[in-house]
Amino acid sequence: MLPLISTGQKIPTAITMGDPAGIGGELVLKIWKENKKFLKPFFIIDDPNRLSSLAKRIGLEIPIKTITHPSKAVSVFPNSLPVLKEIIEVKIKPGQPNPRSASAVIRSIDRGIELIKAGQACALVTNPIHKSTLYKKGFSYPGHTEYLAAKISSEVAPVMMLASDKVRVVPVTTHLALSEAIKGLSKSAIKHCAIITYKALKSDFGLKSPKLAIAGLNPHAGENGYLGNEEKLFIEPAVKKLQSKGMNINGPFPADTLFHEQAREKYDAIICMYHDQALIPLKTIAFHRGVNVTLGLPFVRTSPDHGTAFDIAGTGKANSGSLLAAILLAQKMAKNRQQKQNNETPG
Repeated sequence: MLPLISTGQKIPTAITMGDPAGIGGELVLKIWKENKKFLKPFFIIDDPNRLSSLAKRIGLEIPIKTITHPSKAVSVFPNSLPVLKEIIEVKIKPGQPNPRSASAVIRSIDRGIELIKAGQACALVTNPIHKSTLYKKGFSYPGHTEYLAAKISSEVAPVMMLASDKVRVVPVTTHLALSEAIKGLSKSAIKHCAIITYKALKSDFGLKSPKLAIAGLNPHAGENGYLGNEEKLFIEPAVKKLQSKGMNINGPFPADTLFHEQAREKYDAIICMYHDQALIPLKTIAFHRGVNVTLGLPFVRTSPDHGTAFDIAGTGKANSGSLLAAILLAQKMAKNRQQKQNNETPG
């Protein structure tokens, strides 16, 4: 269990470096410049010299202040961007990933985790990494989610949610070929995904009685078995079992009618069967506001729902909406989780 954080304290949000050749650093610079007046304090774990050069490159006058401890971010934030120094031992060119930066990228993540464990950061926002660059240096995880779970020795498999102000979607299977994703579906997998989502909606999103919808796998949710029998084999049994536990969950519903505005108003989250079934509607509805949230961790972690965008890195053209949404959501989730912990603590 992570240490309780007093709601009276001001605990900043930690933001990781991400791939320094990508757009993460310039997005943080933009967000601080344009939104510092209404954002709660955050700091980035990065190389201050790199950020200073990057700010000049994209034409932003931003005071950057190196801090020695996360607590310093609170007083620094109104006037300067707080940076917890993580030296990059190679000169970075925007748009040109360099495996020699991999160690700094991973250390940035590790330090963020340790700061949260120590109660010195309230949430972790991760900038996009370039996995193939990290793989060349021995990184062996499919992505942030799996790495974070391994670092904290989580016994519960994390769940990926994509969230926006318009819709929340949770894929049961994630980064698998479609043929493999179908093989990966099961009653237990659906139940696990739904239970983790339900608990997170209560603890992190402040919902007292979450409402979940389950999407079918096949066209028309299988048409009573005429268009596929996966619904009858394991989706419907999973729904019935979850309902017996008192969860407000319904389905499976045909996916092609589940994401229009009136349908979305009925549910707090939609459990989808595979990656694109979840991400296509999310990115259509809220392309620049989507947030990747890892559910099931003992701390709050969010990330922008986009990659490193090497093609536009260093140009100042990148849209900061998704990272801004990730920071705002992380801070809100951390507050909700802390309030719930405080309410459940005796005395």
